[in-house]
Amino acid sequence: MVKEVKETENRPDNTAFTQQRLPAWQPMLSAGIVIPMFVLIGLAFIGIGVALFVTSQSIQVLEIDYTGVEQTSPCFRCSDPDVRNCNCNLEFSIDKLFEGPVFFYYGLSNYYQNYRTYGASKDAKQLNGDVDQFTDPTDECTPYQRDNANTPIVPCGSLPNSLFNDTFVLYQTVNGVRKQVPLDGKGIAWWTDYNVKYRNPSVTPLRNAFNGTVRPVNWPRPAYELDTSDPTNNGFINQDFLVWMRRAALPNFRKLYRRITEGDFAEGLPAGNYTLEISYNYPVLSFDGRKTVVFSNVSWMGGKNEFLGIAYLVTGSLCVVMSLVMLIVYAKFKFPDED
Repeated sequence: MVKEVKETENRPDNTAFTQQRLPAWQPMLSAGIVIPMFVLIGLAFIGIGVALFVTSQSIQVLEIDYTGVEQTSPCFRCSDPDVRNCNCNLEFSIDKLFEGPVFFYYGLSNYYQNYRTYGASKDAKQLNGDVDQFTDPTDECTPYQRDNANTPIVPCGSLPNSLFNDTFVLYQTVNGVRKQVPLDGKGIAWWTDYNVKYRNPSVTPLRNAFNGTVRPVNWPRPAYELDTSDPTNNGFINQDFLVWMRRAALPNFRKLYRRITEGDFAEGLPAGNYTLEISYNYPVLSFDGRKTVVFSNVSWMGGKNEFLGIAYLVTGSLCVVMSLVMLIVYAKFKFPDED
């Protein structure tokens, strides 16, 4: 009797919901529905794939390696780790108008920014402008937490310390005269990084917030002097710093360095000869990396990406092929039964 009472107490209520008797739509997938559906989906995917592929083909990309591994490279001497403050010039030409706006990227290969320990090696409170954290950086910043004199490093950690610090100046040569191409570095970082995630200390002048600290080991200048031409582009909201702190997912990546959108180059880079002056500071040969500069324009789909269009074309074609296979199978095995 006791056992029956317990079973009754544990029994769910006799309702349509608990007994799974709610009305439900159960589609009956027939050949007359599935085959046309596959055809329509396939044609839609093929149409999207053609649009994506054609658009991607129209995007102009110019990529130049300047690692300096080859002896014929103008940056060969600079790739020597014992050479400091080295400059090299890359000369290239453009056959036709490189339509604007032109985006100028730097690219790195064999560089694993997605490595977990490397990505976590920073102090979020420091980077959010917490001055108290300047003198007591988190242990996650080790080994770039303090210098040999036990002075706190700001910003601390492997991620900030590895900030990319090659710089570039672009010139167009017209009738033997070099004309500098203006490079716009404003607004190249994510809006959320600039306005939400990273903040400068509310100390004026900014350099006073860094009293009693030292700059990262590999930085040529402290955070409050990252941009000597624009005082508002310093500290933890420096655009180049923010771009670097937005980690890449893959080992081969490119990051936005500047835009070319001003003056005589608002419509793009005219055909002609160009010289890119490079201040070569960032070593990559120790981990078999490569460095490139990339000029590219964009379309409604973004940058050049042939894979996306090809993926849509392949998927759409497979859908159409499968619909034909199903039609043949249906016609062979179903129609005779209906006679």
